[in-house]
Amino acid sequence: MNSTLNKVMLIGHLGDDVKMHYFKSDSCIGKFPLATNETYINKETGEKITSTEWHNVVVRNKAAELCEKYLSKGDKIYVEGRIKSRQWQAEDGSTKYITEIQAIDFTFLTTKKEIEGGKENKPIEPTKNANFAPENNGLPVNDLPF
Repeated sequence: MNSTLNKVMLIGHLGDDVKMHYFKSDSCIGKFPLATNETYINKETGEKITSTEWHNVVVRNKAAELCEKYLSKGDKIYVEGRIKSRQWQAEDGSTKYITEIQAIDFTFLTTKKEIEGGKENKPIEPTKNANFAPENNGLPVNDLPF
């Protein structure tokens, strides 16, 4: 097998509002930090420990506009995409590096507007990919079990 795979699936909470960047070519990108948590028990102390990992998520064009419209800091979202690393030269001449998650599909799991309004925790905007069915809670219809 000579093929490779670059796929990421995350469920987490926004660490900040979506920041939009618009370009002259009528395209745009949205960026936001996403926090995922892992909780475990320290065997020596019995203490419950939560470890948080931060991810830089990038969405493009219409998807970015949807995220800006519906999401805010603290909202829970499912994101599927790929990892992309890039580098650039800073103004001081140093080389900067960043690793981002380029979102391909997403499902809003909860929003502050839902919680404040007392609505159920249902996705408010289904993904546009035909492989995802809203009646399947935004999970892939034809997902393989491995």
